[in-house]
Amino acid sequence: MSIALLVIFLLLSALGVPLAVALGLASVAAMLMFTSTPIDLLSQSMFSAMNSFLLVAVPLFILVGVLMERGRVAEKLFDFAGAMVGWMPGGLGHVNVVSSVIFGGVSGSSVADIASIGAIEIKAMERHGFPKGYAVGMTLCTSTLSSIIPPSILVVIAGSIANVSIGTLLVAGLIPGLFIAFMFMVFNHFYAVRHGYNPPTPFNLRLVITTGLAAILPMLTPVILLIGIVDGYFTPTEAAAIAVLYTLFLAVVLYRTIPLRELPGIFMETARVSGTILFIAATAKLGAWVFTYDGLPAQVATFLSHISNGPTTTLVLIFLFLIVVGMFMDAIAAMFILIPVLMPPAVSMGVDPMHFLIVMVITLTLGLVTPPVGVCLFAVAQVAKMSIEDVVKGSLAPMSVLVAAILALVLFPVLTLGPIRLLGLY
Repeated sequence: MSIALLVIFLLLSALGVPLAVALGLASVAAMLMFTSTPIDLLSQSMFSAMNSFLLVAVPLFILVGVLMERGRVAEKLFDFAGAMVGWMPGGLGHVNVVSSVIFGGVSGSSVADIASIGAIEIKAMERHGFPKGYAVGMTLCTSTLSSIIPPSILVVIAGSIANVSIGTLLVAGLIPGLFIAFMFMVFNHFYAVRHGYNPPTPFNLRLVITTGLAAILPMLTPVILLIGIVDGYFTPTEAAAIAVLYTLFLAVVLYRTIPLRELPGIFMETARVSGTILFIAATAKLGAWVFTYDGLPAQVATFLSHISNGPTTTLVLIFLFLIVVGMFMDAIAAMFILIPVLMPPAVSMGVDPMHFLIVMVITLTLGLVTPPVGVCLFAVAQVAKMSIEDVVKGSLAPMSVLVAAILALVLFPVLTLGPIRLLGLY
């Protein structure tokens, strides 16, 4: 049954059928071929997948990202990042990393990162002597930080699928995100020093203070959300609603960068993106039902027990598998399909569920920047006006750093679990 679903799904995808539609049709076909399940139960199952209070947070966080992008808030964040680390050797490369960290804490979306500050980062690095290919490659790979640093849309979706604490999972993603950012900065330092790019400029404390004051209100967004969620003042969904109201106040009232007449268009754009994600959630519910009915998680657990001898080996194998999956499948669709299949056997092999989910989210973000379906890859090629081939060539080195950093997170669970245990959240 599972094999039939996957074969039909791959055939439909190869024919250009949208992922959500292909998955839904493949799931229904597999059910009709192997079971006598009434059709009306399928529609009920799809509705129940979307009837989730936690999933309401997804369109709200998407709206926050769109508002931040249209409200030109990213420019303030980029200027502050430049004042903080622009004076270091390879400064504009470091600014690229830090600005993605800060913007990720505001928007939670890698695509929004590239759309809002991608062009700014690339042009600034070029002006300071960096090759365009390297600037584009760094911009592409550092955009993944926005999908890891809380509040991450992918982390919220993963937590809702696995039915774990969203607040704890968001906090668990913070240190891994900062660790990956640190690895990017180490790589950029040695690259810049070796090639003599971007000599350091003097540190200017006054500039740090002035740009920091200009950017402090947007940067308060992740702080408010995390403190509120962790201390129990509001749920992740309520936090997303608060973030929307706060962002609306900044962009419409305080900065006045978004006229009221543009809001209907922004809401329509948010609805289109959200509809795509929630449609995937609905059809993936059918696929998960097929895999469960077929006993696929138990079969995967048996297979893993034969080829691995502990949680680390198990997670390394899953990590390698997810790299391949992420290259050909949308991250959100992959999570809806694979979390119910891979998480139970991984946990049975001794992998911590929080560690598993964070590793899965971060590994699948690789698919955002790799061909043939990388959304961020196409976005940055459009922004930089470069061919996909040239973007990929410029991205190979920073992408290798990203893979090495994720592998380190797989091998050292303390980077993920240590902070949430230290804070008494887990």
